[in-house]
Amino acid sequence: MFWRLCDRRFPRGTILEKLSVVIPIFNEINLLPTVLEKIRGVPFPLELELILVDDCSTDGTREWLKETQADQPNTKLVFHKRNRGKGAALRSGFKRATGDIIIVQDADMEYDPREIPSVIQPIIDKRCRVSYGSRFLGRRPTGMRLPNYVANRLLAWMVMILYQQILTDEATAYKAFEAKLLKSIPLKCERFEFCPEITAKVLIRGERIHEVPVTFFARTFEEGKKIGWRDFITAVNTLLSCRIGMM
Repeated sequence: MFWRLCDRRFPRGTILEKLSVVIPIFNEINLLPTVLEKIRGVPFPLELELILVDDCSTDGTREWLKETQADQPNTKLVFHKRNRGKGAALRSGFKRATGDIIIVQDADMEYDPREIPSVIQPIIDKRCRVSYGSRFLGRRPTGMRLPNYVANRLLAWMVMILYQQILTDEATAYKAFEAKLLKSIPLKCERFEFCPEITAKVLIRGERIHEVPVTFFARTFEEGKKIGWRDFITAVNTLLSCRIGMM
């Protein structure tokens, strides 16, 4: 099924045919197979392309990808020679994506792939070029620790103050973009600062971010969660730096 879009951002006759799902991966041998199975089981309205970017995993993920995913249809594998971080993995994936819409999917099952269609639907419906899946629209995220909750709310508040858009979840992993827009934005991120950098630069471009509610099941550091308090400080600095033109 193809969708024809006819507003000023999508010229008359434009056809959205393909969705690229970019997955940054680092040491996710236990959960990645489930993530991929669930994604491939979703009835997407667009042709699916998977971009799997392994950021130099050391737990067997890299070998598993080569053995089981190299011959999968509509699947591209990217391997970093050294561990560079989530932002760098995403930038590598974006370069190789050929879809009309690009969305980020984490490899750890904190987000449910069955909700991807609802996140991309506002872009398909030409209501926006950027759509986020918010963990804070509706019920409170399951298992999220209080410090993480407070940090997320503070980052959303900073976006409102610095960029004049009410946003409930700046740090969500579910970020979807019209591909031409995303690829036109120069990104410098290496780690988790991808979220504040892309949010700031999208808003500076004059775009508005649409949000839809998604469910979220937080995992612990013992279970493999990687983001920490230092990344919150980096996110604050990134939002400020983009606002004053330093990035």
